[in-house]
Amino acid sequence: MTPEQYCQEKAAKSGSSFYYSFLFLPTDRRRAITALYAFCREVDDVVDECNDPSIAATKLHWWRQEIAKMKAGQPTHPVTLAMAPYQLSYSITAERLNEIIDGMQMDLEQTRYLDFKGLRLYCYRVASVVGLMAAEIFGKTHADTLAYAEHLGLALQLTNIIRDVGEDARNGRVYLPIEDLQRFNVPVKNILQCEGGEEFQALMRFQTERAREQYRKAYSLLPQADRKAQRAGLIMASIYSDLLNEIEKNGFKVLTERTSLTPLRKLWVAWRTWITSRPAPV
Repeated sequence: MTPEQYCQEKAAKSGSSFYYSFLFLPTDRRRAITALYAFCREVDDVVDECNDPSIAATKLHWWRQEIAKMKAGQPTHPVTLAMAPYQLSYSITAERLNEIIDGMQMDLEQTRYLDFKGLRLYCYRVASVVGLMAAEIFGKTHADTLAYAEHLGLALQLTNIIRDVGEDARNGRVYLPIEDLQRFNVPVKNILQCEGGEEFQALMRFQTERAREQYRKAYSLLPQADRKAQRAGLIMASIYSDLLNEIEKNGFKVLTERTSLTPLRKLWVAWRTWITSRPAPV
């Protein structure tokens, strides 16, 4: 199996919406973003699948060493072997990759966020940094495209958090800021015990609007000149916007259910967005 095949298999097996946004890209750009996504899956799996935090920390440290090897021209893992050719052309830097690992490290060290400022830092590291590199891979001519990518990464991660409230709670994690829980009179124990109610519904409507604000901010920043090049990111935005709408239509049953779109619907959204270069409205 070649490094490219390894990354392709990693991406396809994940079942993620990201996979659908890669399908229409030219070969080199598709290989670069698939390798980057495979890296994100690798380090994310360290946190999700390792029950011992000390072992997970050791594995993340190994990945930092592997990134250093890649920068020095001596990668050993299939993912870094696949990413290595694109370091300079697409700004896949060691600094940015390590910042993603910094975000994964946060998952090992804390399970609560006091306020949105703290949560935003986490989202920046695990999602916006990925968005910045993705924007470089897709192609940009304007600095505002990076600002668009940063806000879009935040919007996508906030959508993930909304979708996964129940799943995260069963793993002892609550990403919703404590200040928001207090504002809407939702005790942390209710989240951990997957107990909903009117207060929880109001909390989730607030979180949903926060995410939509970030989608709107991202769209407003994307220069017209780069809109066509950034279609892969807009595909992600469209799929996740549709997902957010479905979660809302379903009555925010995120404590007990995991809302998802069918592969056929994702493919339709991806094709529609690629043809029009316009994301779904939010």
